[in-house]
Amino acid sequence: MAYILLIKRRIEMSHLPLPLKAALDEKLADSMDARQALPEFTPRQLFGAVQIAGKVSAVIGMRRAGKTTFLHQLRSERLARGVPRAYLPYINFEDERLAGLRAAQLGYLVEEHERQLPESRRRPRVTWCFDEIQVVTGWERFVRRLLDAGDNELFITGSSAALLSREIATAMRGRAWEVLIHPFSFKEALRHDGHRVPTKSASLPPRERGRIERAFKNWLGVGGFPEVQSLDTASRHRLLRDYVDVAMFRDVVERHGTRNVAGLRLLVRHILGNAASTFSVEKFHASLKSQGFAIARDTVHQLLAQLEDCFLVRTLWMEASSERQRMVNPRKVYPVDTGLIPIFDRSGRANTGHALETAVLIELERRRAEVTYLRTPSGLEVDFLARHEDGKMELIQVCADASAPDTAERELRALSEAHETFPKARRLLLTLTRNGLPSDAPKGVRAQPAYEWLLERWADR
Repeated sequence: MAYILLIKRRIEMSHLPLPLKAALDEKLADSMDARQALPEFTPRQLFGAVQIAGKVSAVIGMRRAGKTTFLHQLRSERLARGVPRAYLPYINFEDERLAGLRAAQLGYLVEEHERQLPESRRRPRVTWCFDEIQVVTGWERFVRRLLDAGDNELFITGSSAALLSREIATAMRGRAWEVLIHPFSFKEALRHDGHRVPTKSASLPPRERGRIERAFKNWLGVGGFPEVQSLDTASRHRLLRDYVDVAMFRDVVERHGTRNVAGLRLLVRHILGNAASTFSVEKFHASLKSQGFAIARDTVHQLLAQLEDCFLVRTLWMEASSERQRMVNPRKVYPVDTGLIPIFDRSGRANTGHALETAVLIELERRRAEVTYLRTPSGLEVDFLARHEDGKMELIQVCADASAPDTAERELRALSEAHETFPKARRLLLTLTRNGLPSDAPKGVRAQPAYEWLLERWADR
């Protein structure tokens, strides 16, 4: 049977159309050419392992967040360790010349690469980087086969969470490792702009603190997408709108065959225009229905899941003791990046608090935490309950300005009540600036500007 499958693959490869073969040859040759410099990049910092032996690393995240650049970063690191460029092939499959390429034809890449490698008794491992590989139908079988062959490192990227959670989970049989790339963190944005990143942000002199606080406020407004960092406001907003449109049409409409495009647009505008707010599918559906807009409730559920799959939005469930209780309570919804908030918000408010809360949630996702929001028995809300991979927990309250006594009392009381249910959790109150801190915080509560928390070393938490 294995022999028959091998013959079948070779027949399919022998019928590789000349335009496809030419495109693959060009991409492979360019990636192996030591004379071509790798793209410049701002190094990304990820929490946890990027690679596990015997597994393919699936680099996922929203489009334009920096997944492709991260693959080049991995290649650059191996070049620095002495691995020849020929052993670091990179193929981007999101190319119109590769339309119609099938997984069975991908074997041509491996055979052609092997043919071009120089003769050597001691060869380093080949690091294959496949960008946006999900556009190739049946790619999972090819990746698994290449992994089973041994002596290969495999990194693949995709713009949909389904790349890992549904497709790879089945096809890779537990042999995939998720690597999540979000837009620039505050620390990465500082480095990208050429700013010095302080090692101890809690003890900065006034002038340096002022510089960091100005940069932090700017980052909250601009967001972290790499391409928009140096653009003027009008150009930045236009590009970010394009990002949203591409996510909707390429990763939702085309990928899932979504027909209700008007409903999708309304849902996106509602969520991105109401960052850090509670969202009920039932209420949203009822609102559309009252306006004479025809859309099924199940369709709204599906669209929300698809928007989260492509990482445009993030949703947060309420902490609950049972699945039923969790399902009947509304979720909170956030954009994947704070730069999207001023584009879609129509309230005219600054919305600094919503941007700050969004930034904290995305940072918790970067730190690979499992996050919910919490309501105390008296009805007070705590923004985040974070469960980290090392077993530690954090109760985090986000408030742009907690300097007023009544505001501080409310925020701290919510943390205190939540701590009764989760006594082992560390309590944090994060504000926009040092001037927004409460005049006094009870023992056991750490009150600090959010930028200090964002810049601190994770090991020092």
